[in-house]
This record gives sequence, C-alpha cells and structure tokens, in this order.
Amino acid sequence: MSTTFSLTARRVLGLVAAVVLAALSVTALDPAPAVAQSGLTGWATQNGGTTGGAGGPTTTVTSASAFTSAVSSSSAKIVRVSGTIALSGMVNVGSNTTIIGNSGATFTGGGLNFDSDRNVIVYNMRFNNWSDDAINVQDGSTNLWFDNNTFGTGNDGALDIKRGSDFITVSWNRFNGTDKTMLLGHSDSNGGQDIGHLRVTYHHNWFNGTNQRTPRVRFGETVHVYNNYYVNIGSYCVATTENAGVLFEGNYLENADDAVHIGEGSSDDGRIVSRNNHLVNTSTPASSGSVGGVPYGYSLTTPSQVKSVVTASAGAS
Repeated sequence: MSTTFSLTARRVLGLVAAVVLAALSVTALDPAPAVAQSGLTGWATQNGGTTGGAGGPTTTVTSASAFTSAVSSSSAKIVRVSGTIALSGMVNVGSNTTIIGNSGATFTGGGLNFDSDRNVIVYNMRFNNWSDDAINVQDGSTNLWFDNNTFGTGNDGALDIKRGSDFITVSWNRFNGTDKTMLLGHSDSNGGQDIGHLRVTYHHNWFNGTNQRTPRVRFGETVHVYNNYYVNIGSYCVATTENAGVLFEGNYLENADDAVHIGEGSSDDGRIVSRNNHLVNTSTPASSGSVGGVPYGYSLTTPSQVKSVVTASAGAS
C-alpha cells in the first residue's frame, strides 16, 4: 500500500497537468491523455485499456445540437463542454470519445447513453435534473472511465451499468442526495448475458446523503468497491444479489448504519467480502462467502484518511 500523501500527490499532479493543457491551444494539445495517464486504475485498465479520444481532434461545444453531433461517430475525438447544456432525452455517444467539461460545465434535462460502445472517458462534468438516467451503459459496452463528475438529482439512476457491459472504472465522483444511484445489472432474469461480465471498479467516490444502490449489484464478479466515502446514507450502501461477488474494502462509512444488503427485494443473495473499513456511527458491514481477487494493481488509501482525501478531490471543478 502507498501512503495517503503519495496517492494525493499523484492525483494533484494529474489534475494540474489537465488544467495546464486545457489552458493551452485545444487544437494543438489534447488534455485527455494527461488525465488518463495520471489516474486510471481498476477494471478499465484491462482488456486493452481505456484511452478515450486520445489522438483525435478537439471540439468545444456549447449547445445540445453541437454536442450530439460531436459525439456521434466512432472515430477518435475529444469533446470539450462549456457552460450549461440542456439535453433532450438520452444522447448516444460513440466509441473512442473523451468528454471533458470546462469548469462548471453541466448537463441538465437528459443524459448520456452508451450502447455497444468501447473506449470512452467522461471527465469533469456535472449532471442535474435528468429525465431518465444521467448515464446509461448497456449492451456489451466495454472500457469506460467515469472520473471526477458531480451528480445532483434526477428521475432514475445516476450511473447505471447493465446488459453485459464490462471493464469499467467509476472514480472520484460526487453524488449529492441521489436515490437510485448506481445499478449494476438490471434484471434477475438476465444472467445469460451478464454472468462473466459486469466487472466494475468503484473507488474514491463521495456518496453524500445518497439513499441506496451505491452500487446494487447482480451477477458481476469481481466488483471492487474501495476507498469510497459514504456519509448520511438513507437506506443502504451496497447490495449484492444473484450470486454477484463484491470486494468492499477500505471505505469510510459515517452515519451509514445499514451498509450492506445480502440480497435485495426479490433478488437472491450474492457474496461479499467486507474488510478494513473505517466506521463512524456505523455497524460492521456484513460479509458472506468468498470472492475472487482482481488482476490489476492499486494503492489503498489508509481507511481513516479516506474522508479527507475524497472530500478534497472528488467531483467536478
């Protein structure tokens, strides 16, 4: 394990690099590779890795129509978002794309849809008042990285992953008061498509007054949930169902008494290994069964320091 200082230092250096590059000519320099090289860990490093639109042209958009057009193709591209854009429904995003928000960049009204896509990064965006999902990942989409975004509240899921999607990292995001926050696997009857997939890493996210599904898991193994900060949780943090295997480690849980559900609703039980979590006004998270390891390396922040590290760096600028 590395020290908290070294993890924070790497994070700050990566963010500084992104800011410096963004301040220079966007047609000559691409900020996305600096972001990807500095901080990507977890399942999105596997299966060939995740680089988004690295090497492609950069476009800056300020309207829904321009954004929809800019992200539609599967060729390599970097799309910078400026200001607040009101989306109408779900916008289909093509493969080999980096979406990066300028400071304060926000989507409202709609969300992003990834359907059989590969190799996408979404970085430094805000999502509010979505009518369906803020982000929906489905139909075998692979190698996606959602990093340093902030989610307010909306109609349904903030970041749902389903239908055989795989090799995904969700990191350094902030979720403020969301209800159905993150579904992983949409249906108890979809095992034929989902078993052997739905491998997702959730790390260094800030779940701030959320209610449930952070995440709610079906079938996936190993789902790696580490170094997240949970505070003032309404219902539960993690649910493991339909024989999913979850590794829940090194998290900081504060006022989150009902941390782990083994089984949820009508779904059968899953498995979970809960270890080395830091608890404040929270009972010990349950464990049940054994869970496989992960094939990638990672640095675990000291659990008692997760709150300070995550609150200093999670979310969009």
